[in-house]
Amino acid sequence: MAEKVKLSKDGSSIDFVQSDSLPTSLKKFRQSPEIEGFYRFIFENDLQKEAFEILDRIIIQRKAKKAGAKKEAAAAAKEEKAAAAKKRSCRCQR
Repeated sequence: MAEKVKLSKDGSSIDFVQSDSLPTSLKKFRQSPEIEGFYRFIFENDLQKEAFEILDRIIIQRKAKKAGAKKEAAAAAKEEKAAAAKKRSCRCQR
C-alpha cells in the first residue's frame, strides 16, 4: 500500500515528491505523486470537510471572475458596435 504523507521536520508543511513532467490529462493529473500525496494528507488528517469548503470558495470566486470578464467583453463589443454605427452615420451625412 502507499506510504504515509511526509511532513517537514518542523511539522509545518508537507514534503511532496515532485515529478519532472507535467500531466497531459485529467486522469494523469489526479494520479500524479503531488496530487496523490495531497489527497492522502487530507484523508489521513480527516480534513475532507475543510478541503471541500476551500475548493467550493475557489470555484465560486473563479465563476464570479469569469462572469465579470464575460460582462466586460460584452460591454466592449457593444461599445465597438455603437462606435461603428456612429461612424457609418457620419459618412452618410456628408
